Amino acid sequence: MNFGEALKALRRGEKVTRAGWNGAGMWLALQVPDEHSKMRRPYIFMRPVDGDLVPWVASQSDLLATDWSTVA
Repeated sequence: MNFGEALKALRRGEKVTRAGWNGAGMWLALQVPDEHSKMRRPYIFMRPVDGDLVPWVASQSDLLATDWSTVA
């Protein structure tokens, strides 16, 4: 799938990943803040190889890639 389709999956609450990423188990998810959150706008975060959740910003390679898929 392309990034537009991956973004739709994120909005449905699914996690997405890329086949082209170097590490196993990496994925993205969308966080939608609620009234108890310090953040006020939705944001995408990543689970990298080390397992620590971090904010994510897309690279041009990520935006143009067609190897996106959902995580089961």
